Amino acid sequence: MARAPLLQLTDISLTFGGEPVFHDLSLVVQPGDRVALVGRNGSGKSTLMKVMAGLVEPDRGLRVVTPGISVGYMEQEPDMVGFTTLGDYAASLLDPAEAYRVEMAGEGLKFDPARPVSTASGGERRRAALAKLMAEAPDLMLLDEPTNHLDIEAIAWLENELRETRKGFVLISHDRAFLRELTRATLWIDRGMTRRQEKGFENFEAWRDKVWDDEDQQRHKLDRKIKSEARWAVEGISARRKRNQGRVRALAELRAERSSQIRRQGTAAMAFDSGPTSGRKVIEAVDISKAYGDKLILQKFSIKILRGDRVAFVGPNGVGKTTLLKMLLKEIEPDSGAVTHGTNLVPAVFDQARAQLDPEMTLWESLTGDADMRVSGQADQVLVRGQPRHVVAYLKDFLFDERQARAPVKSLSGGEKARLLLAKLMARESNLLVLDEPTNDLDIETLDLLQELLDDFDGTVLLVSHDRDFLDRVATTTIAMEGDGRATTYAGGWSDYRAQRGADAAMEADKKANKTDTKSPELKQSKAAVTRLSFTEKHRLEELPAVMARLAAEIGKLEELLSDAALFTREPVKFKKATEALTARQSALAEAEEEWLALAERAEG
Repeated sequence: MARAPLLQLTDISLTFGGEPVFHDLSLVVQPGDRVALVGRNGSGKSTLMKVMAGLVEPDRGLRVVTPGISVGYMEQEPDMVGFTTLGDYAASLLDPAEAYRVEMAGEGLKFDPARPVSTASGGERRRAALAKLMAEAPDLMLLDEPTNHLDIEAIAWLENELRETRKGFVLISHDRAFLRELTRATLWIDRGMTRRQEKGFENFEAWRDKVWDDEDQQRHKLDRKIKSEARWAVEGISARRKRNQGRVRALAELRAERSSQIRRQGTAAMAFDSGPTSGRKVIEAVDISKAYGDKLILQKFSIKILRGDRVAFVGPNGVGKTTLLKMLLKEIEPDSGAVTHGTNLVPAVFDQARAQLDPEMTLWESLTGDADMRVSGQADQVLVRGQPRHVVAYLKDFLFDERQARAPVKSLSGGEKARLLLAKLMARESNLLVLDEPTNDLDIETLDLLQELLDDFDGTVLLVSHDRDFLDRVATTTIAMEGDGRATTYAGGWSDYRAQRGADAAMEADKKANKTDTKSPELKQSKAAVTRLSFTEKHRLEELPAVMARLAAEIGKLEELLSDAALFTREPVKFKKATEALTARQSALAEAEEEWLALAERAEG
């Protein structure tokens, strides 16, 4: 028997500022759905998600949530007024007995529930909003860019939680690896139309390209038909005026159809100019170290970066990636060791905090107010790689329209702010690009273009990113910072680093095992006793006995019900449901018992 959908939208229409966002949009989210919601920046993904959450009222159409179904939305800018700490906010809708779930999520997402709201950063607030959603565990989770402001370890934790959940979720993300791993269906918003494919994101790009190819072929056929009919109208209509008015009207309808077709948004006309060629040696660091008080950031690290290298820095948030980057750029002095630069270095920096953008300035002012872009005596011109360009024309290269030129920066979406910062960055000549989290909020098409531009760039790239797919596409060298001052250099991108690190770990384990074998049994036992469970695992170990007892009680009741020999004949539907429920609970009990045994063995050491 088919289950009721979690959520259904029917004939939804919505207009913002006179521009239609959606027209007659319909969609259904079923129990257990794992949906990627994709589309260009500005296509309406976040707006659609807010409609699904009931936070935006459509102009027309119907939103139906099945009775008893809970829907949760991860807020991008959560309202924490009235809450003292991030934990208070995250646990606000939970029963006090369930507040531990916030601590579990806090451990995985790396945020401190005790952090005062007044001192929390934007990233910490977003992590608290995500922890709130994960702790509440609604039947349908709506996640808008959940991996922004997460390091790779936290992304891996979230990925595992979503992989294991039986709840339905709809996911907006620019992280290809995250989408590929988790999704089984794709909702694609394209020019106000929503299409659905019952395949995960891994198949999206091939599907998109086919749809666009088919569309181009149909448009080409329509253009040829209009051209043919127009020639007939000019050459033959006077002789057959009365008999062919229907054909004339048909031509008008063809033209109306062609003019009503919405053109696809192009890609930003981005380009990097490598400027003067740097020396072959770009940066060399020898035995550099850095500490802040008792916290060791880096210890005796050396590297030589050559022209054309693409060097990625990875590691948990707060481990010191940006500090190392600034030491290599000579913005911060190392405590010991030395950094030398090659000749003719012209750096350009894309900062994670978007600090180069004043939120109160307009886009126009943001470009013309930049000293490096200002054209003397020309208020409407900017200097782009040495050539004057009109401000609006240059903004259009980055997919902004003329009306946005006088809008404040604070009105832009995250993706639009990233594009504006890239516009400022790409106006300059540079042979050393420093990119700190450039992928946040960019749509997939712009990410593809950025990757291609970096591939073609003649200079050197230093990159901090948590986007594993982007690292694999761009990086030729990866520097992994793992805490306690350790920084290790690996050849290749993220996947190469993980493979090499796994091999290194296996070798180290073999060495330790060989050494341990020569020791006494008492030493082996004490070494095993060091094993500790995480907070989440400890709580799970404490929770499992009650879970197993509940499942055993339910199994007993179902077995008692099924012991009635006449049940199958008298109530076949009830018999079928009880049988399915018994099988499911027996399987769940077996899994819980195996999990408890494994955790108990580790705890005993």
